[in-house]
Amino acid sequence: MTVLVTGSAGHLGEALVRRLRADGRAVRGMDIKASAYTDVVGSIADEGFVRDAMSDVTEVIHSATLHKPHIATHGKRAFVDTNVGGTTTLLEAAVAHGVRAFVFTSTTSAFGAALSPAPGEPAAWIDEDVVPVPKNIYGATKIAAEGLCECVARQDRLPVLVLRTSRFFPEDDDNAGVRAEYDSVNMQANELLYRRADLDDVVEAHVLALERAPALRFGRYIVSATTPFSPDDVIALREDAASVVRRLFPDVDALYAERGWKLLPSLDRVYDSRRATRDLGWRPKRDFAFVLDCLRRGEDFRSDMARAIGVKGYHDAVFEHGPYPVLP
Repeated sequence: MTVLVTGSAGHLGEALVRRLRADGRAVRGMDIKASAYTDVVGSIADEGFVRDAMSDVTEVIHSATLHKPHIATHGKRAFVDTNVGGTTTLLEAAVAHGVRAFVFTSTTSAFGAALSPAPGEPAAWIDEDVVPVPKNIYGATKIAAEGLCECVARQDRLPVLVLRTSRFFPEDDDNAGVRAEYDSVNMQANELLYRRADLDDVVEAHVLALERAPALRFGRYIVSATTPFSPDDVIALREDAASVVRRLFPDVDALYAERGWKLLPSLDRVYDSRRATRDLGWRPKRDFAFVLDCLRRGEDFRSDMARAIGVKGYHDAVFEHGPYPVLP
């Protein structure tokens, strides 16, 4: 039983190949870039290449994509060709080969404008029932690809699960103001309160999704660290998020002060991953409580997997003003 992993040269793809190999699974890494974790090099939009690569494959994890950081360097057509066309090619090949499970890596960025409440409004509580309002070509093509996954699941009976992953990359924030105000590790610790997951936990969600897909048939799931907040907190989180965190974690200020860290004054959204917990049996290990436990012990809260893969970037070029160019 061979698992095909697309995007095997990227953060998540490499981590998935590492994990599946460690589990003793037969895995075939696919990417447009060569790497130690890529077995077949080519484009997911190439029908012949994909058809040949799908030989003997029984399960697919499709994590290859053009990301938000590519918006400034790639045209809209490239996003459509890769994120929509490539996904279509993989789905059709999976159906033709009788694949038993297909997991599609989507993104919480697909919620788009739904993540940004108006001034004075409470923080947005984001679960799978929130209607996405894509605000760029990345989100629009990921939502279109999700729709194709649902269509194929219903019409062709291919078991497909869609995982909308929150932030898990280790790169510095693309916002210059955030970079100036917060150390990167400090910011990533803060994000585990509401919009981040550790890479190892994201991998675990994908492995569980492979197992559960045949029974669930189709579903969309938010994959983000378990938040300590509840929907009752959304007004306070927008007005004074730090006070809510201090109420839940009374020693947070002392632990943060030892490192010169700061809490965020306001949160605009909270991702609710309870449906993934319920349906997939997913139990993310690294949440904000785990961060504080690590700080008490003087340990790094990031997983061995996240540290081993490290920073990859999204482009071959190095940019002067930030990890990647950002359009105004």
